[in-house]
Amino acid sequence: MAVAHISNRMKEKKDLTQEAFDRLLDWLDQDRNRAGQKYEVIRSRLIKVFVCRGCIVPEELADETINRVAGKVQQISETYVGNPALYFYGVADKIFLEYLRKMPAPLPLSPSGPSDERNPKPCEELEPKHRCLDQCVERLSAENRTLILVYYGGQGQAKIEMRKELARRLGIGANALWIRAHRIREALRKCMGDCLTRRQAQRNVFKDERSNGSSQEVS
Repeated sequence: MAVAHISNRMKEKKDLTQEAFDRLLDWLDQDRNRAGQKYEVIRSRLIKVFVCRGCIVPEELADETINRVAGKVQQISETYVGNPALYFYGVADKIFLEYLRKMPAPLPLSPSGPSDERNPKPCEELEPKHRCLDQCVERLSAENRTLILVYYGGQGQAKIEMRKELARRLGIGANALWIRAHRIREALRKCMGDCLTRRQAQRNVFKDERSNGSSQEVS
């Protein structure tokens, strides 16, 4: 049986208990065989999504996504409405952002001297953007957050399938879905711009204070 095969594999995971896994299956479907099949489909699609995004450990990221969802099932199962698979895809986008932050910065294309504030390292440029993106996404309503993460998640056929499923769940056409996603994206773009502007202003204030302090020490 599919469930027995899955259970044996999941028991080997130190960070996912059998109890948590059972709750996850119950959330997917009350029938254990159907739940097992749905689990396998979701995991397979998650792996495809991470592969399409160029991740070097797609299976580990897919399992981490599943573990993260399993840890929240007890909190969300009674209030969540819709296809549970969409929730996995939303969590997968967060896992992907965490993966990007953990990746080493690329080597410079040409030799350069010691870095200074005029030539920040790639990670120093990207970190504020990641933080602002996380903050702006968290400020969205749960429905809009799921919509935008699913709509722009994945690539190729995986993206097409996720958008079709999202439109079906919302009961709207592809064009109406695009309009909603576009509006949310524009709101995120504005939020990101405001956030980055505030952070740059804070950095400038800090630099001025540090500069003034250094001048006073010299005098």
